[in-house]
Amino acid sequence: MTSVKTTVQAFWLFFPAAALYAALAVPLSVSAVASGRGWPPGLLAAGHGHELIFGFALVLVAGYTLGPQPRARVLALLALWLAARLSWLLAPDSWYAEVLSPAFALVLAWYVVPRFSAAKKWRNKTAAPLILTICLLAPAFWLASTLNYRGGPFAPDPYQLMQTAILGLLLLMTFIGGRLIAPAVAGTLEKKGIPLTARVQPRVEAALIILLGATIVLSLAVVPDWLTGLPLLMVAGLILVRIVRWKIWHCPERPDLLMLATGYGWLAAGSAITAWHLLAGKPAAPALHLITVGALGTLSTGVMLRLAWQRAYRRFPPTWQALAVGLLTSAAAITRYLAGSTPFAEPALLWSSAGLWSLAYLIVAGQLIMLWLHGTRGRK
Repeated sequence: MTSVKTTVQAFWLFFPAAALYAALAVPLSVSAVASGRGWPPGLLAAGHGHELIFGFALVLVAGYTLGPQPRARVLALLALWLAARLSWLLAPDSWYAEVLSPAFALVLAWYVVPRFSAAKKWRNKTAAPLILTICLLAPAFWLASTLNYRGGPFAPDPYQLMQTAILGLLLLMTFIGGRLIAPAVAGTLEKKGIPLTARVQPRVEAALIILLGATIVLSLAVVPDWLTGLPLLMVAGLILVRIVRWKIWHCPERPDLLMLATGYGWLAAGSAITAWHLLAGKPAAPALHLITVGALGTLSTGVMLRLAWQRAYRRFPPTWQALAVGLLTSAAAITRYLAGSTPFAEPALLWSSAGLWSLAYLIVAGQLIMLWLHGTRGRK
């Protein structure tokens, strides 16, 4: 049996790594193009999206889902992730970059997926195949980039795979976010004597899973964009219905919940505006940033702060942190969207978005390190 002394909560290591990487990678990616130096090469062109999804988002998944693990295993996974990130940033075309990045995704899937496989209901079983799919998209991205495969009913290029991965993250955030927000709001309202009958909302959740699952499949297929946009538009409406039924406006004293609800609202906004872009035949990239910057940014920072404060002090994050970080990530999403599909033609907006994003994650990284040190002292 593994002793308590040799185990560690995975998020204490993976969350600070994710926050620091997010804070550094985005301005570096802007600088790589804007400066004309092309450094670091791993953040040029599709590399920027690759690192957002397979570098940043996957390490968030690791921190949130692994739970307590043997210290040696966590350190080995963190070392593999760090080696994968450095090799991709500095030499993305090297064989070791092409091996290490998919290797981290596959090893992560090996440890995470079985944790969700024991669920009874089909809705609860969604997390396992979804996380596995996102992890498998890492080697698929490498294959698509290397072989440049085109042909047949499914012919995903690297851009399609990144779009599919973003839609996978959208479904994962919709599922996990709902399971996190609903009971927290219900508990807060019960203390006020306000009943909340609509909690997880299983029928809405089931519809969201089916619609987003169809959207993911369609995004990989050679079909007109409007076919992908239609279910995504319905997803936006269902997410809004879910938020309204939570009665979150009765929780003004809980800025951490308001921050998470804002992130969940970005899921609706990102889905609706992405659907509009697809239906109108416009480039989807600016709208997809509302999902990756607005929703992923706000939800990830909210979850990291909330979990760390609860573990270290058994309380919720201070009001200033929730408000400041939530406003920064939301402003970063808006400015990035306004920069459009040719963002380097709008350098002020692009740099503003990168700066706001980085500041938010630097705040979170600093808090996580401080809280980890407090928790370490408390265990001695």
